[in-house]
Amino acid sequence: MPNIKSAKKRMRQAERRRLRNKSIRSYVKTMTKKVLAAIKAGESKEEIMEKVILAQKAIDKAVSKGVFHKNEGARRKSRLMAKVNKYLENLEQP
Repeated sequence: MPNIKSAKKRMRQAERRRLRNKSIRSYVKTMTKKVLAAIKAGESKEEIMEKVILAQKAIDKAVSKGVFHKNEGARRKSRLMAKVNKYLENLEQP
């Protein structure tokens, strides 16, 4: 436990940020899992794309808040879209 006033304040700030970051990170994971669950359930292209848009929006918001680095956000979106595109390709083939 810090004794210096500024260190105490820093500790409070860090805890607030940790909780905010945790909730944003959790939301991003939830949205990503919803997309993957929709793929696994074999939902239609429109339903999946709606969920993809929400997931990408959540990732972009996390990047803008500083929860994720810009490159991590890009990587997450890229990997998600790769899985979606792979599923959609298999869906279109006879």
